[in-house]
Amino acid sequence: MTTNHDQFNQVMSIMRRLRAPGGCPWDAEQSHESLKRYLLEESYEVLEAIDSGSDEQLKEELGDLLLQPVFHAAIAEERGAFTIEDVLASLSDKLIRRHPHVFGDQVITDSEAQVANWEKIKKAEKGEERRSALSGIPPHLPALMKAQKITEKASRVGFDWEHVNQVMAKVLEELHEFEEAMEQGRQDRMEAELGDLLFAIVNLGRFLALDPEEALRKTIARFQNRFSYIEERLHVNERHLQDASLDEMEALWVEAKSRENS
Repeated sequence: MTTNHDQFNQVMSIMRRLRAPGGCPWDAEQSHESLKRYLLEESYEVLEAIDSGSDEQLKEELGDLLLQPVFHAAIAEERGAFTIEDVLASLSDKLIRRHPHVFGDQVITDSEAQVANWEKIKKAEKGEERRSALSGIPPHLPALMKAQKITEKASRVGFDWEHVNQVMAKVLEELHEFEEAMEQGRQDRMEAELGDLLFAIVNLGRFLALDPEEALRKTIARFQNRFSYIEERLHVNERHLQDASLDEMEALWVEAKSRENS
């Protein structure tokens, strides 16, 4: 009978074989730097699998994502830096250390308190590396996600609104300032005010416990589905997008939206 431990060792053995002389030329050429793009791609494919609701697809994509730490660990092992066992040991230690209410005698009653305690422990672990309340946010996060994390950290130290209507007023204020910038026709100011407007909207989402990155991803998916519907309906009538008027496309868009709602 094959155990989970055996399966994990087999994956590592396969990766070492791929990297070894006589293995796969592509795998052997990869580095930590060259693999960065694949880590992002595989993460987003996992999100797509979750949205699909398919357990089979999710299982496959989680495997592809797991390949990335396996790959990086194999490269690090060759350099004598660390092994996959070191990675797992570090993770185990961190999980135990940051959950003293589970593995120790600390008492935490809700998830909000746990988040605050996690951040407190994390900050203590990093020591002088993190002097700012906004430290510890990965610089390469997507902009919406990064904005959300920054506002979350600011909120934890009391830099926040008290009521949602205050946040909504800020959104409207930023929208008005963006309109003024458009009237002036200044590209630099329009860019700055658009950024302020987006940041205010992220704050609104965060205040309402809505994930702006997830909300936008779902909106994009809906747009793609509705646009595909327009193309398919035109194709059935042997027509192309270029042949249809804007009014026709808008009517098909409303039809696609209605089908979603029903």
